[in-house]
Amino acid sequence: MYTRVKQLFAIKGYRLFVICVLLVGTGISITLPYLALYCTKELGMSAGAFGVFTAVSSLSGVVANTFIGKYSDRKQDRKFIIIVATVSSALGYTSYLLFDNYLILLIIVSFFSGLGAAAMPQIYAYAQESANESNSDDKTFAMSTLRTLVSLGFLIGPLFGTIILGAVGYKGLFLGTSAIFLIIASLVLLFLPKKRAVPKKKSDSAGSTSVKRKRIWYPLIAFIFLFAVNAINGIVTPLFIVNEIHGTHTDVGLIVSICAGLEIPIMFALGALGRKLSNHSLMISACFIAIIYNMILSISTDSWQIIIAQLLQAAFVAIVMGNGLSYFTELLPNFPGMSTTIYYNGSIIGRLVGNLGGGIIAQFAGFREVYWVCLVIIIASFLILWSIRPQKNTGVSHLRV
Repeated sequence: MYTRVKQLFAIKGYRLFVICVLLVGTGISITLPYLALYCTKELGMSAGAFGVFTAVSSLSGVVANTFIGKYSDRKQDRKFIIIVATVSSALGYTSYLLFDNYLILLIIVSFFSGLGAAAMPQIYAYAQESANESNSDDKTFAMSTLRTLVSLGFLIGPLFGTIILGAVGYKGLFLGTSAIFLIIASLVLLFLPKKRAVPKKKSDSAGSTSVKRKRIWYPLIAFIFLFAVNAINGIVTPLFIVNEIHGTHTDVGLIVSICAGLEIPIMFALGALGRKLSNHSLMISACFIAIIYNMILSISTDSWQIIIAQLLQAAFVAIVMGNGLSYFTELLPNFPGMSTTIYYNGSIIGRLVGNLGGGIIAQFAGFREVYWVCLVIIIASFLILWSIRPQKNTGVSHLRV
């Protein structure tokens, strides 16, 4: 294992990618837990207004990501895009301190956060191209390792956020987050070589690409469903524990911590098994795991049952978030910008649908019934993924529907 990890750093720029993705994960998660509190208590937004604010800014990221992803694979320098995206993220976080008018803040944050959303997909796309140029035979491990570092950043970020907030307040929190993104931009500017998109082979013509885009829709829909289920679980499970089975807030904290702590080692281990297990097989396995997990929660009567089940939830999250990225880069190997963009757009839309849908279902149907709805959604994802057959007669895993 040590040798495999060491070989990853033979990929050109991999050390810089490691630093950048860790900083991105940390930067986002420093502010994320406190954004709702700031907007509602400090800026006076209602809960509904904040929900609209979050939805619009998230969808702006999808729109910007789609345009930038297509453009980056054609002719633009990814280094320039990453710098613009990270600087835009810094400006977006600073905007919270400069504007208190709801409409103005919505427009400005949506614009800057939309452009900033391209940072992570473009870093991954650059890393994918570097792995291809380095003739690495461990691309899945390389990409899943980077994704694992984002999760690590999300673990340590809230701790830093708590310390900063307690020491210097919201001003220090947002300025600190902006500083992290400016550091990323500076590192990319100084140390990442300028490189334009690699010219595409003749076989990847517009007609061929059009066919691939149609085939991409099937796994994209499946991934949106899976991300939605994960988002629903994050919202509903704490409420289910406290209100339905009468657990404690300590139980909630323990469950969240166990799941988050298990995700990273499982994600890393699955990436290491990339040579033996196909990403498509792992996605099918993720559906089975999620079905078992939601069945357990739908009949659970005590917190200890949910605590034990977190091993399943952690495995599900590790597969979808860790190997999902490699899954899409395999579908479009010559379009790294588009493949990573599709994955991230799916995650954004899925989380948005899950956040909105989970609360509505719980309110009108009940907390336990939410898990039965999740079972239906997961089965639909399973059927979609099962209908997809990777072509085995070529060196690249394209889809056959």
